[in-house]
Amino acid sequence: MSKPTLAIVGATGAVGTVMREVISNRIDAWGEIRLIASPRSAGKKLTIRGEEVTVQAISPEVFDGVDIAHFDLPDDVSAHWVPIAAAKGVVVVDKSNAFRMDPDVPLVVPEANPEAARNRPKGIIANANCTTLALIPTLAALHKQFGLESMTVASYQAASGAGQEGFTALYDQLTTVVGTPGLGSKPGDVRAALGEAANDTFGAPLALNVVPKVGGWKEDGWTSEELKVRNESRKILGLPNLAVSSTCVRVPVIQGHSQAVRATFTSDVDVVSAHKVLSDAPGVVLVDDPAAGRYPMPIDAAGTDDTYVGRVRASLDFPRSLDFFVVADNLLKGAALNSAQIAELLLPEFA
Repeated sequence: MSKPTLAIVGATGAVGTVMREVISNRIDAWGEIRLIASPRSAGKKLTIRGEEVTVQAISPEVFDGVDIAHFDLPDDVSAHWVPIAAAKGVVVVDKSNAFRMDPDVPLVVPEANPEAARNRPKGIIANANCTTLALIPTLAALHKQFGLESMTVASYQAASGAGQEGFTALYDQLTTVVGTPGLGSKPGDVRAALGEAANDTFGAPLALNVVPKVGGWKEDGWTSEELKVRNESRKILGLPNLAVSSTCVRVPVIQGHSQAVRATFTSDVDVVSAHKVLSDAPGVVLVDDPAAGRYPMPIDAAGTDDTYVGRVRASLDFPRSLDFFVVADNLLKGAALNSAQIAELLLPEFA
């Protein structure tokens, strides 16, 4: 039997670049791989699996003969092109927000709900938001054992969550402010040093700063990112009434989203039991020895596949609750890797 044909749509973007690396380094499961992007990128040659492949412009015809396609496009562009690909019989794994909350589109994290990938009435599987994906492997394991009831989350999100533009903007800002002693000690001095570029990408300077806004503003002062954490966690875990409060913050980190979590459960929980569950959980690495300086940090998680969890402790004032810290690479588990894992779940269908 021939191996299934795979397409990477948005192959030239930040996540698309990581997607090519992920596919190249995982199991040799695919036959032809097509790299697809906007017409302005057509004709470029990119490397995947050690071979140069010419980028094709997106069109209905480019999906002929494709079995599975990874989409990494803006929401409105995905909303247009994903149904076109699905109508040609392609199983689409989409990373945008366009279909995540559609009841006929499964939202899949293989460590939590792999069985959901089989039920896809529209031929589409959604990949969760990068912030949600950093949480779910840990939460799914703890929920299975103790029954998750509610959670409060504060995220510390890397600049690369804003795509290639985020990488570039933070590096440029850091280059400008480095070597200026005292900068950041007076109101407005960082803004003045950065000039007009200070607010372009993140809405405020990110160098020497944190920005308590990720995503667009929604009703009652919430951001779209904060609502995604709530709504997507509910759908993936099958807990439609899960109580969630989330505050999402952009920090001057290049790669790796971190989150401080307080989770409350329906049954009693203690640190020893939680450590055992987390140590055995797929895709989770327990890093929890504070006395030895061992706890999860984005500089250690960047470029790695797993979700790291540590600082696990019993909440002092909240019964049946744990506080812990979670870190994952937002471009890998938070995007490309999860998408690749979903596609691998489908391989038996093409055997």
